[in-house]
Amino acid sequence: MGDRFRTGGSPVVGLSSLLTIFGVLCLTVFALLTVSTAQAGARLGHRAEQAVQDYYAADRRAEELLAALRSGEMPEGVTGQGSILQYSCAVGDTQMLTVEVAVQGADYRILRWQTVPAGIWQAEDRITVWGGK
Repeated sequence: MGDRFRTGGSPVVGLSSLLTIFGVLCLTVFALLTVSTAQAGARLGHRAEQAVQDYYAADRRAEELLAALRSGEMPEGVTGQGSILQYSCAVGDTQMLTVEVAVQGADYRILRWQTVPAGIWQAEDRITVWGGK
């Protein structure tokens, strides 16, 4: 009869079977990419949540120190030069909330309420360049 109907050998893989296999592989890859993207988004969300919690905890502590200053106390950690008082509260491991307050009699004016990096940035002196060998 011809090659159209084989008996006994391996089945003939047609174009539709190849397209189906290719489609299943593509869908599998897209599903894996979707799962990894969702996991990365969840990790980023948790880090953002922690950063917000850390900031508001430092903000609350800074407000407590300001309230103590207004009541006439001089809390630990507050330094001053003349009529300007300064203090800092940790925001996580990498930032500080720095506050400067100008005191004029019973008036307390906030000059600075700013998050700044906790560490000192140091530039790298060397650049590693491939030598070609």
